[in-house]
Amino acid sequence: MADETLSRASSPAPANVPAIEVRDLSIGYGKRTVLQHLNFRIEPGQIVTILGGSGCGKSTLLKHIIGLYAPLNGDILINGRSIVRAGEEEKRSIMSEFGVAYQGGALFRSLTLAENIALPMEELTTWKPKEIRQRVSEKLALVHLDGYESYMPSDLSGGMIKRAAFARALALDPKLLFFDEPSAGLDPLTSDMLDNVILEIREKTSATIMMVTHELPSIFRVSDRVIMLSAETKGIVDDGSPAYLRDHGATEYVRSFLSRGGTFQSRSTEPGAPGGDTAP
Repeated sequence: MADETLSRASSPAPANVPAIEVRDLSIGYGKRTVLQHLNFRIEPGQIVTILGGSGCGKSTLLKHIIGLYAPLNGDILINGRSIVRAGEEEKRSIMSEFGVAYQGGALFRSLTLAENIALPMEELTTWKPKEIRQRVSEKLALVHLDGYESYMPSDLSGGMIKRAAFARALALDPKLLFFDEPSAGLDPLTSDMLDNVILEIREKTSATIMMVTHELPSIFRVSDRVIMLSAETKGIVDDGSPAYLRDHGATEYVRSFLSRGGTFQSRSTEPGAPGGDTAP
């Protein structure tokens, strides 16, 4: 099973198949609908940020896409396969195609960094210990933590924990990554360093990345596209590159949100285009 799961995860999706496709999706808890009738595609290699005001359902959407919750209606396709309609075995196979870095890092505090990153390799593959050690070192080097294999999570700064979480998300070489509030709680310089790491990960792995964040500098620095949600309409209010939506968004709310009420000036002047179907 481990070999089969791993081989499926590493196999490329068919041509012209989006990395993520959401079809008429409605999500919520019990009888409470949080978001409804969502439709969007994310193409391979894009970095896409899910954005919106507090309580609009950003993290709820992320949790549904990665299969933690079942939707009220609609479908979610990961590389052409439905994670909603999949049976238990196929769902595990689909979930092996992506890596997730949670807001707090979610590292096991009793394990070293090397042990944290090795854990999914040990549980889900038949790789030999020597190969696992080599791969762990490669993942740590990718996030600029080479030499920290023996460190405990308690020995690390907040930014280092975030990067370690990235390394663990990359453990099985997924082509789809989910980052939940990657810059939350970090100072501006550390956030800038993390932005560089995210761009390097995309460059070196060609991974598709979906993020949830409120950090405007990071959004303009790394995101090819923003999908903006609204708690009022319970849906998508705009979709496009950050710079385009800041300057030409469909509503004043969208333009104001992405410029922080006109007080935020990003370094990005790229005009972008509505619809967000451009790949990097």
